[in-house]
Amino acid sequence: MSSMAFLATRRFAGGLASRLLGVSGPGEVEFVLIRRKAQAPRGAPSQTSRRFASTSSRSSHGFDYDLVVIGGGSGGLAAAKEAVSLGKKVAVLDFVEPSPRGTTWGLGGTCVNVGCIPKKLFHQAALLGESLHDAASFGWNIPERKQITLDWAKLRESVQNHIKSVNWVLRVELRDKKVEYINALGSLIDTNTVHAKLKNGSERILKANHILLAMGGRPIYPDIPGALENCITSDDIFSLPEAPGKTLVIGAGYIGLECAGFLNEFGMDATVMVRSVVLRGFDQQMAGLITEEMKSRGVKFLFKCVPVSMVRQADGKVKVTWKNLEDKSESSDLYDTVLMATGRRPLTLEVKADQVGIKLHPDSKKVVSEKELTNIPNIFAVGDILEGKPELTPVAIQAGKLLAQRLYNNGKIEMDYDNVATTVFSPLEYGCCGLSEETAIERYGDDNIEVYHAFYKPTEFFIPQRSPARCYMKVVCQRQSPQKILGMHYIGPQGGEVIQGYAAAMKVGITMEQLMDTVGIHPTVSEEFTRLWITKRSGIDPTPQSCCS
Repeated sequence: MSSMAFLATRRFAGGLASRLLGVSGPGEVEFVLIRRKAQAPRGAPSQTSRRFASTSSRSSHGFDYDLVVIGGGSGGLAAAKEAVSLGKKVAVLDFVEPSPRGTTWGLGGTCVNVGCIPKKLFHQAALLGESLHDAASFGWNIPERKQITLDWAKLRESVQNHIKSVNWVLRVELRDKKVEYINALGSLIDTNTVHAKLKNGSERILKANHILLAMGGRPIYPDIPGALENCITSDDIFSLPEAPGKTLVIGAGYIGLECAGFLNEFGMDATVMVRSVVLRGFDQQMAGLITEEMKSRGVKFLFKCVPVSMVRQADGKVKVTWKNLEDKSESSDLYDTVLMATGRRPLTLEVKADQVGIKLHPDSKKVVSEKELTNIPNIFAVGDILEGKPELTPVAIQAGKLLAQRLYNNGKIEMDYDNVATTVFSPLEYGCCGLSEETAIERYGDDNIEVYHAFYKPTEFFIPQRSPARCYMKVVCQRQSPQKILGMHYIGPQGGEVIQGYAAAMKVGITMEQLMDTVGIHPTVSEEFTRLWITKRSGIDPTPQSCCS
């Protein structure tokens, strides 16, 4: 497709997709695509290819498809498109089981529909609201703060229309690339056979030389009275017809904090219930700063508490009772919405991975694998269902592409899961890459680690007199010269944009000496990394005195 045709498709896709997909719900419009006959790539097969006897000819391996992908999210689609570009016959199965609230969505997986994309758009809406308040300080004639309100219905409609346009473009892309898309719930019959149950109740049996599991996961509902009936999850919040109002978020991972953050910025009452720690798995000093920042903005926290019950009241509100784990006392309050954000579960049991002998972790039920290979020679897995791997969209995409290259094009490059950057899109963003300070000390020992750190003042905070109290960064590195950098952590504006470039530098082994030798762009927040010189070990106050010295 040409660039002009692609742009034209995007312009009308939102409205057209809304009409086509909205008539009977997501998934009703289905493409059945037939692959053109393609010549197999030349060259000797790679070691991986020889191991799995890959070829594109049905007469060679005796199956209908070279590859069947279960799951139409980012990782599965990336692998499918890469395999087809290498001359393979590929089918993708994707079907969304409705959430307990009844929410469904289209092609593209969690990220496109109920994850990264709508989350970032809601976060952007919150940032724009904050910018409007700041604008008055810069001379713009802005209405009084109390007169600036959010139209939830308009935000929801705009975001959902964008999502539907992406669903449409993804389908068009599969058609153009000759990937057979099947809107069906897939499950394993044996190591080479997939059962597909279509929405209309009909069934198909697909035989494949290789099978890729890329189903992702869904939110967990804990076994608490009233939780399933009275709570929503991140599957639902971005499509709620009405504003959630006073909201209790149960869970203090990144999903919970992000949702509480934008709801609070929208002017709604938001409370986060924390069972143990905030942002488990992240650097805990940074997690503490994020918590304090959110509290300063009005988000409430219930620490060391767990829910006991949720009961729907006559007026529609939900009465939540919880227990304090420290003093064992019980308390309760009424909420308009209760958002469950206590983790996610992989959809491995739903596709019957265990029944064909795939090794799953006994607790998480995620796939135990090495280099995306399961213990079944021709079945692979990418994305959030892999045990011990980052649950991030770009990780799944990269892993899927590289896997297809190794299987079908003599590829040698394997997925590197180390030093993958990520960002928590809390009101003041937290971007990080590499090891937390705690993990670095655990691996290398306290005496072998140096931590450079500083608070800083973003230029854009000066005029509105916004507090920079939690604008902070640190670099965790080896103490011995040249001080290889092991982790970089940043809290402040545009955290994702700032940390991405440094992630590339970490990938090639940047040292603290090289970072100090880099000249920053002034005035930017990112340049503050190049100005770091104070170590925690020194005991010197890391609070800045001037922006230009």
